[in-house]
Amino acid sequence: MKVIVRVTEKIISEAHINIPDGLSELGIRQHIVDRYNSGEMLTEMNIFQVDFESISAQVVKQVGENL
Repeated sequence: MKVIVRVTEKIISEAHINIPDGLSELGIRQHIVDRYNSGEMLTEMNIFQVDFESISAQVVKQVGENL
């Protein structure tokens, strides 16, 4: 018997980064977005929390198999 199991989780990652002094709120946001989009921040991301959302299973009937 083959069963396909699907688990849905919400993963929250956290990174501690240094922001240049003197930036406005908009400048801080842009700095963070630029670091994330460049992939530079991804190496600093650590899993902080994982929340289980759902689990489901589907039984797949194979040729010649009775369920």
